Amino acid sequence: MNTDLDDPRLTAVGLLAEAHTGLMNRLATQFEQHRLSSVEFEVLTRLARSPGDRLRMTDLAGQTTLSTSGVTRVVDRMERDGLVRREACPSDRRSSYAVITEAGQDRLAQVLPGHLELVQRWYVGLLPEGRLDDLLDSLRTIRDAVNPCATAGSAETVTQA
Repeated sequence: MNTDLDDPRLTAVGLLAEAHTGLMNRLATQFEQHRLSSVEFEVLTRLARSPGDRLRMTDLAGQTTLSTSGVTRVVDRMERDGLVRREACPSDRRSSYAVITEAGQDRLAQVLPGHLELVQRWYVGLLPEGRLDDLLDSLRTIRDAVNPCATAGSAETVTQA
């Protein structure tokens, strides 16, 4: 068996996984303080950044780490909490939209300042000056290859993430 455990490709994947886990752990406490899970925060953010503050449920699944059934369960819970609502899709009776409500917008507005502070402290603020654009370009290239559905329903794929 010919294996190269020092292969930089292994290092790249390992570092990405470790960075993601560490960052999510740093953000988790702040989400809990606002009675949100990281997935619920992601759903609110995706909806608020989408045209009309809404996404088809299938597009929301493509933009998150959830399956279609997982999105349904999360949206059900968030709908009970008044953070989102469902709307029927006029062009396809099989589809529905998740729409952020005013209460969801308010919750997001409460969480966002602290979230951005943490992101600055533990992520983008650690990068050398001018490297954020390079990082965003690299992440979009990888995302578009491995998850081409991630921009479905977005107005502008350049600003969506």
